[in-house]
Amino acid sequence: MEDIIEEPSHRLNQLLDETTIQTSDDSDGQNKCDYDWTKSPKLINKCFNQFNDSNNCLKGCKWSPDGSCLMTNSDDHCLRLFNLPQNLCQNPIILDEDVEEMSPVLKIKESEIIYDFCWYPLMNSCHPSTCLLMTTSRDNPIHLWDAYTGQLVCTYRAYNYADEVIAANCVAFSADGTKIYSGFEKWIRVFDTSSPGRVCDSKQTYMDKTGQKGIISCIAVNPLNPNIIAFGSYDKSIGLYEEPSLVNICVLMGQKGGLTHIQFSADGHRLYSGGRKDSEILCWDIRNVGQVLSVITRSVNTNQRVYFDLSCDSKYLATGSDNGMVYIYDTKSDDINDDILKSCNSFEAHNDCANGVAFHPTLPLLSTTSGQRRFADVSDSEDEDLSLLKTKQENSLKFWWNY
Repeated sequence: MEDIIEEPSHRLNQLLDETTIQTSDDSDGQNKCDYDWTKSPKLINKCFNQFNDSNNCLKGCKWSPDGSCLMTNSDDHCLRLFNLPQNLCQNPIILDEDVEEMSPVLKIKESEIIYDFCWYPLMNSCHPSTCLLMTTSRDNPIHLWDAYTGQLVCTYRAYNYADEVIAANCVAFSADGTKIYSGFEKWIRVFDTSSPGRVCDSKQTYMDKTGQKGIISCIAVNPLNPNIIAFGSYDKSIGLYEEPSLVNICVLMGQKGGLTHIQFSADGHRLYSGGRKDSEILCWDIRNVGQVLSVITRSVNTNQRVYFDLSCDSKYLATGSDNGMVYIYDTKSDDINDDILKSCNSFEAHNDCANGVAFHPTLPLLSTTSGQRRFADVSDSEDEDLSLLKTKQENSLKFWWNY
């Protein structure tokens, strides 16, 4: 971990104290998961045939907010939606039996590579009008899609100095779904969800040689106070901003690689960050900004995004790795040595890079995806080397049950 640059945190602590969201009591069971992820989960279903092209690696997965379906991203420029495993819905007793491989219920294709994707935060499958998802892809505006029909609903367009449409590198909804945050090089643009088109508010992230000077690559909204937004950048920085005008509160430095994923804990007091070609996930203390509470290690020797995810109560963190292993960490454990948090469980999920992990919002279910881009010179490779390369290739989606 590199040296950390911090700025005064009194304003951030004030914002966290002035919470605008009423959180549910743990007694109602909605914000608490009593699942023990120290036990190795069991594979209950999978999908290979949709990604059988050797070049069609997966690039992450995300459960819908209501937990009814899972969305995957892959290198063929497609999003695929999968319902909950049928054998799980019918009768968990038959988990030991062989089941038919899953197939997507919907496929949405973009014209170019998809940079980022997310669900509408108020999505509920019982209300079709809320079933929306968003993508940003190369050389395209931001697209909002109907998750029932796969039809394009509307677009949000950002322009450069030459009045050319430019693509956002990352996108995220505000907590109430009324705003769309999007990241560009040295710029953040905010769209009103109800007003498609080119009108947006722009915020420059780097001025007077201060701030974030790289490409804004990932976004996270604080669940305790949604007026606090975190933006990660490829310049290895995290910027914390305050709505409604996105005033910069502070900039955190410490990640060894460019930021690829950030996520707040459920209580909003911690922020986890990971980068490309960076073996560390840092846990930042938001109440004492600049302090790293713990470091989580994994194997990431790739520029590709390797996701991690927190369980609904943030007790457990799961992360993929480039060696196919999935590691589980108890974030509330005291088993820390030299700031390094030890994993409480690990299992081999794939034969290839496990780039995506996602906890189901209510069930003891974990989804994982695998694959990576390979640039092998076939003309200079021996048959034995090619055979080994193919053996290590695995583009798949898997579902794991904590039984």
